[in-house]
Parts: sequence; C-alpha cells; structure tokens
Amino acid sequence: MRLLKSFFGTLKKELIHHRCYKTRQEARKYIFEFIEVFYNRQRRHLTIGYKAPAKYEEEYSKAA
Repeated sequence: MRLLKSFFGTLKKELIHHRCYKTRQEARKYIFEFIEVFYNRQRRHLTIGYKAPAKYEEEYSKAA
C-alpha cells in the first residue's frame, strides 16, 4: 500500500499538477505516457539502487 501512495504522489507532483487538461482523453493520454514511457522505463527508483527500471532489467538479465 505504501508503494501505491508513493507512486500516486509522484504522479501528481511530477505530472498532474503541472498542466491543465482539456478533456479526460487528453489526461489519459498524458498519464499513460508518463507511466509507460517515463516512470516504468526512464525514471530512477530508490528501491533498485537509483537505476531506471529498463537499465535494472537489462543488468539483471545479463547476470542471470
């Protein structure tokens, strides 16, 4: 539960509070892009040693 609170706090702080959306569809598009393109692939995460998830997975795959 704590991770979800942290995620949604990050989403609000880094994306939602920085722009106004004209439609729900526009908001969905930007939120999807934030999660799938930035948060899950590029943003560095404390729990995996301040590495981007894509980089962490790459290193993990090579080690296995």
